[in-house]
Amino acid sequence: MLEIKSLFVNYGSRQALNDISLEVNAGELLVVIGPNGAGKSTLVRAVSGALPLAHGSVHVNGLDLSRLSPAQRARQIAVVPQARNLPAAVTVYQSVLMGRTPYLGWLGHTGQHDHHSAHAALERTSCLELVERPVGELSGGEQQRVLLARALAQETPVLLLDEPTTHLDLQHQSSLLNLVRQLVVQQQLAVLMVLHDLNLASIYADLIALLVDGKLKALGRPAQVLTEANLTQVYHVPVHIIPHPEYGSPLVLPDGRKAAGL
Repeated sequence: MLEIKSLFVNYGSRQALNDISLEVNAGELLVVIGPNGAGKSTLVRAVSGALPLAHGSVHVNGLDLSRLSPAQRARQIAVVPQARNLPAAVTVYQSVLMGRTPYLGWLGHTGQHDHHSAHAALERTSCLELVERPVGELSGGEQQRVLLARALAQETPVLLLDEPTTHLDLQHQSSLLNLVRQLVVQQQLAVLMVLHDLNLASIYADLIALLVDGKLKALGRPAQVLTEANLTQVYHVPVHIIPHPEYGSPLVLPDGRKAAGL
């Protein structure tokens, strides 16, 4: 379980996150939504340890991450970042094998289990056919799958994804999110994911957290958070909510005509 308690993060004199408390259990996918500048990516960076906390704590299965070394922390939480920052000349296999770094000794030698974990992650993300290709030659969708495979190779109980569908077309968005949903169920991962698309959040999330100005405005099941009142107030545009015709989840429809005064 991922447990975030009373999290505060400051950027200089500005408070970026204000008293955020969340829990994600094994087998659950929590999606964080909110307007630009709400603190979504800051939350991912703070939980992963990339940003210092002004106050609060992050625990994984009872372990206080602030008391762990970077390598120990990387055995608990893996991150799929927003930016594609993989070295262009490195092969896909080498990139995914980097996920085993937290388990290597000071000499950095990889063993049989490390290669088995990398191979399993490549297979799980349908990247086996890419293993010899340099990362710089891959499409955006392929690079995103490689980043996910690298995170899976870490074999952590918690996975953080920061807007993994950005710049992906509809096919690759669906493929990636279907895979994440399968991992949550089949491997009982606790996953926290940032998404901009409210309808994707509605379909895939068990829980949704709505951030506004660094504060938690709403937390609950999709139908509890994705309401006309919440979204109109937060996004400053009129919306209609109707049941999805197949899934029954909330379907968010911006009322463009009303917003345009027609």
